[in-house]
Amino acid sequence: MISKRVVVALGGNALQDPDRPPTSEEQLAAAKNTAVSIVALIKAGYDVIIAHGNGPQVGRIVLASEYAAEVTPTIPFPECAAMSQGYIGYHLQQAIQEELRKEGIEKPVASLITQVVVDKDDPAFNNPTKPIGAFYTEEEARKIEKEKGYHMMEDAGRGWRRVVASPQPIDVVESQAIKTLVDGGVLTITVGGGGIPVIKNPDGSLEGIPAVIDKDFAAEKLAELLDAETIVILTGVEQVAINFNKPNQKFLDKINLEQAQQYIEEGHFAPGSMLPKVEAAMAFAKSEPGRKAIITLLDKAVEALEGKTGTIIFDE
Repeated sequence: MISKRVVVALGGNALQDPDRPPTSEEQLAAAKNTAVSIVALIKAGYDVIIAHGNGPQVGRIVLASEYAAEVTPTIPFPECAAMSQGYIGYHLQQAIQEELRKEGIEKPVASLITQVVVDKDDPAFNNPTKPIGAFYTEEEARKIEKEKGYHMMEDAGRGWRRVVASPQPIDVVESQAIKTLVDGGVLTITVGGGGIPVIKNPDGSLEGIPAVIDKDFAAEKLAELLDAETIVILTGVEQVAINFNKPNQKFLDKINLEQAQQYIEEGHFAPGSMLPKVEAAMAFAKSEPGRKAIITLLDKAVEALEGKTGTIIFDE
């Protein structure tokens, strides 16, 4: 049987239980639970590539660096993103390898530190919105703005924080290396946290920049470059809904691009939550005939790929 290539985008709940302490030990435990569902996909005959978020983890790395600023230089944000890719990748590798061993499956697993190219003229740079790092008073924030040139913004009444842009991905630097690993049978973990954002300079060199790429859009771009058949975007609900949490809530089994766009225009999907997932799914579905995207829960991924649950977004 020829394996069907699937990019799986893991959300925050797959890497860290929000109801448990945010420790490395708890994250490893969450990764072990996640590994069960990933290996179930492999057993079902799918060729899996894993993308993942890094929000809580990179935030803690930034915080640790900022609090230690008096004794050691702060770590630039691109380097913090790379560090988060490494330690999340380590947890996923270990957990998946152990689950594969239990199931008697011989398959190598590897994580790849991944850079993702963005456009230096992306409009998102004119409107930074992603908060990172510690909270400050307004006076402290203004001082940091002046000294370091950061953009600082009041965050939901909790204090002032640094904010960075969230540009769109346009290419994955290591895509050929990823393809070589995947074609060689390696379960590859990549574009962690949306990838390390880089811009291309006129001389062709790459430069890391402080930004956050949405992991679902990065996973979608990766799926295109690897010629995957399907992207599975995992989240905290089994299906996408319109009129969410209202008496007339309706779960969606299948929607085409026209229907999805209509629901977006009607405001059914929350920005920063379901909206980017639906937009990433739409981008993949229209990238080439026959491609489809699925949004569902982690432990429902196999059933969703079999058409039994989840929300499928497709192009007619």
